[in-house]
Amino acid sequence: MSPERFAKIKAVLAMRQPDLTVCMEEVHKAHNLSAVVRTADAIGIHEVHAIFPQKGVRMRPHTAGGSLNWVKVHRYRHIEEAVTALRTQGMQIVATNLSAKAKDFRDIDYTQPTALLVGQELQGISPEALALADHHVVIPMLGMVQSLNVSVASALILYEAQRQRQNAGMYGHSRLPETEWQRLLFERGYPQLAQQCNRKGLPFPLIDEAGEVQADEDWWQAMRAATPAKEA
Repeated sequence: MSPERFAKIKAVLAMRQPDLTVCMEEVHKAHNLSAVVRTADAIGIHEVHAIFPQKGVRMRPHTAGGSLNWVKVHRYRHIEEAVTALRTQGMQIVATNLSAKAKDFRDIDYTQPTALLVGQELQGISPEALALADHHVVIPMLGMVQSLNVSVASALILYEAQRQRQNAGMYGHSRLPETEWQRLLFERGYPQLAQQCNRKGLPFPLIDEAGEVQADEDWWQAMRAATPAKEA
């Protein structure tokens, strides 16, 4: 790994916001899914969540622009599973929905641990999901149409979250756990070695301040050894 790449990876990881995320409920168009992931990476979001009741929904790598390598996508079959996982992390659930109790999206405090919940392109968020949300938000619409494309709406709200968090000083220093920081440094800095580790069941080594792998001779010997053939 070159010093330049090491510096770039560290700079990106230092901006990551582990307590800000997006939860996509049955967003089924590949270009929308990929566009949301791309925006998430640009904002500094570390992981996103997606509910796919049926298999076969895929991202578009071209639309995602390489962000799928940097943003982990957690997949669920049911909204309740996703919300339970988010609640475990202490997230407030903010749903995009035009309702009587909806607030302007800029009136939410996004410096709090937050999951933005967006819905399916035609039907929007399901009643079950809306019932699980803490807040409903709307983007003011002054024209004839009453809604924006899901990826555009997500981008507007997430950049408001970024603005608030920047003003609060939440960017520019690592907020990731050290184990996660080290894992990402190795996976992104040494992708081929990381793949070999996964194939051979070896632990990831530490990366030092110079971006070098710190591992003993036994680890290196195991990496150089041929991968055992799988049993039939």
